Order: sequence, then C-alpha cells, then structure tokens
Amino acid sequence: MLIRRPAAILPSEITTAKMYRERRRFMGLAGSLALAGTLPAGLARAATQPLGSITKSPLSTTESQTSYKAVTTYNNFYELGTDKEDPAQNTHRLKPAPWTVRVEGLVNKPRTFGIDELLKLAPLEERIYRMRCVEGWSMVIPWVGIPLTSLLRLVDPQGSARYVEFISHYDKTTMTRGVLDWPYNEALRLDEARHPLTLLALGLYGEVLPIQNGAPLRLVVPWKYGFKSGKSIVAIRLTEKQPVTAWMKAGPSEYGFYSNVNPEVDHPRWSQATERRIGEFSKRKTLMFNGYADQVASLYTGMDLRRNF
Repeated sequence: MLIRRPAAILPSEITTAKMYRERRRFMGLAGSLALAGTLPAGLARAATQPLGSITKSPLSTTESQTSYKAVTTYNNFYELGTDKEDPAQNTHRLKPAPWTVRVEGLVNKPRTFGIDELLKLAPLEERIYRMRCVEGWSMVIPWVGIPLTSLLRLVDPQGSARYVEFISHYDKTTMTRGVLDWPYNEALRLDEARHPLTLLALGLYGEVLPIQNGAPLRLVVPWKYGFKSGKSIVAIRLTEKQPVTAWMKAGPSEYGFYSNVNPEVDHPRWSQATERRIGEFSKRKTLMFNGYADQVASLYTGMDLRRNF
C-alpha cells in the first residue's frame, strides 16, 4: 500500500495576498502568450484561465484558506504518480480537452455533457471547504463548481436508483500502472449525492481546475476523506446495488464505503483523532464529519458508524 505521511508546508511558504494577486496578473499574461505560441510547452501548461462570474456560497467556512501553492503541488492523484509532488510534475499525462462526461444507468434521461454545458447548468459557486485526507493532513480550499444535484435533476433518476458511481479517466499508455484496479471509481448513496454540500468542481481559486487537482471535473464531498472525491470524471452511473470502489477492493479492512471523517474510528495503521493543517506546525483535533455534522449527521441516523466506516 503506497501511502505516505505528509510533511507540513511551512508558514513561510504560504502565498501572501499581494503575491497571489501578482500571480493572477502574471498567469493572465502567460495565458495570452501561450495562445500566441510564444511560451515553451511546460510554461504553457501552467497558464490558467479565469472562470468568469462566480457566486459566493453561504456554505463556505470562514477559516483561513490554504495557499494556492500547497493546494496545487501537494496532491493525491495516483494516476499521475504516488508521491505527493508527482501529479504537478506529470500533468502532461492527462489532456483535459476535449472532455465529456456521460450520465447513465438507472436514469430516464441518459445524457452526455460537455464541460461548456456543465458550466451553464447553474450559476458557478465558490465554496470554501475543509478537506481532510486519510493520512492525517488537511486543507481549506476555495472550490468553484455546481451542486451535483443540479446535474442529477436533468437525468431524472429512476425509483430503483440507490447509489451514484463515479468513474475516472484512465489511460494505461500514459498513467501509473499497478497500485489500484484502474480505472478509479468511487460512489455515494443517492441521498449523499443530492446533498447541498456535494459539489462537482470545475475550478479552484476562481480559475479552471488544474490537472493535478482533477481537471477538468472532479467530485468534492467535504465531510468524507479526500479519496472519496474522484478526479477527472468521465462517467456517472446510477445503480441499485452498492458499487465496490477502488480503495475498497485494494484494502477492504482499511477503506470502507462511507469513509466519513470520524475521529473515533482509527485507520488500522494510525489514529484519525488529530490532523495537521497544511501550513501549520501544530496538530488540531479532528472534527466529526470534518466539521459538517450539523448539515450531514441526519444522513446516518441509526447507523453504526464503526461498522459502516
């Protein structure tokens, strides 16, 4: 199992507001130069694109955001490498355009969406979410996207649909081999998928989602451990039976279907009672459901959350 504990990024490495604004100005210039063909390939890939009009969501936390640098260079994306630094260095392995995502299975109106169509489904929202990784580190990230329920409403789930499965892109000629049974898949119960907190993210920090963060489309479920939020999604499938997901297949005693952030249920190889926020030295107590208990605890009323981990 190739899972490593993180080393915290130092406060001195956190991007200041001034530096961030300068970076935005530079990246806008870089984007223009890239279109003109005057940038080398490596720098052109780094150019970002603003997403346009974005609504601020009342669902956001007011906690300090993790730096853009940390969010985009310290990632779990095993298709692009198993070390945290690998995804940002291997963005050439995934081409995020053109891109479509098909919605299929137990729906009355199966449909294939292009990214431009998804951008028009609903007003884009910025949601500043706490994100917690199973290895013990956490971030606060300003995601931009649309509620997943907006998409599900268009395909009209059938009465027998109970689960929503997410299939990630995989190209065996360019991406990591071994480690997991590819392509990566994850799943939610239908009521979890319809919850207002569940987001289809198309960007972060007001810009198009970087490849290393799951471009061009990823799931964000902030009350669950990060591996539940599948990246680079190409298919969404509604089913009656509970899917067996990638990490459940790889380590069923370590990674359960629900994967709710729960400080009372340890990973077999380490405690989940504390976490280290990237950019901070000291640890903090892990909050039940990652601090979203008021919003989501009712989804699990009567369930044994130790058994259903």
